[in-house]
Amino acid sequence: MRIMVMGDLHGAYKALEQCLERSGFDYENDVLIQLGDIADGYSDVYECVEELLKIKHLIAIKGNHDEWLREFIETDFHPYFWTYGGKGTLISYLDHAGKKDKYFATGSGYKTALEAKDIPQTHKQFFKNQKLFHIDDKNRCFVHAGFNRILAFQGQAQSMYYWDRTLWADALDYSITPERKKEFKIVTKFKEIYIGHTSTTGKPKKVFNIINLDTGAGHSGKLTIMDVDTKGFWQSDPLPELYSENYRD
Repeated sequence: MRIMVMGDLHGAYKALEQCLERSGFDYENDVLIQLGDIADGYSDVYECVEELLKIKHLIAIKGNHDEWLREFIETDFHPYFWTYGGKGTLISYLDHAGKKDKYFATGSGYKTALEAKDIPQTHKQFFKNQKLFHIDDKNRCFVHAGFNRILAFQGQAQSMYYWDRTLWADALDYSITPERKKEFKIVTKFKEIYIGHTSTTGKPKKVFNIINLDTGAGHSGKLTIMDVDTKGFWQSDPLPELYSENYRD
């Protein structure tokens, strides 16, 4: 059994397929910790969820884009007018609901042709059950965005875990000045911290004990999957080679 971690997906099912295949991922025995943002960007969100549901040992972390979709599922309204890549999610679920090409059917803004009832129950449960974070038995933390490092990890506002970028920003800031490196402190001690949310370029980037797995799959980068124990990693092709359109703003 391997423990694998994967960065932000953003509807890029073709990249997901490549990463699982290239890493030799075992759907029955390996663990996959997916760091969130499955929704929004490319137009295969539906397919991404279906593929992830096939994995026996899946730990799905909530991303901010996933939370926006969950809000739509609960209320029939999307909090950000389906911007920030939401059109890719709309197209994916409209196509599977038999409403192809009806994106603008009921006008712009919050309300579109898509209704919460069009989303399969298994997908509703998937987004409802995503975890804010995961801490394993080796004290490794997996979280979408980060957290406030000067406060105790547990008990912070839920949105911090899937939205706040200051942990990564601070780590980068402190790391570039040799005199400041010793000043970088995190109140709650973790062996390692795995994040997504803030895109890096090329390969996963490690700063202090923080490893960023978001290598730009939501834009023009690649999707990355990593073996947590060995740090070996595999990547998809660049996303523009797999998709002609990206619906991220």
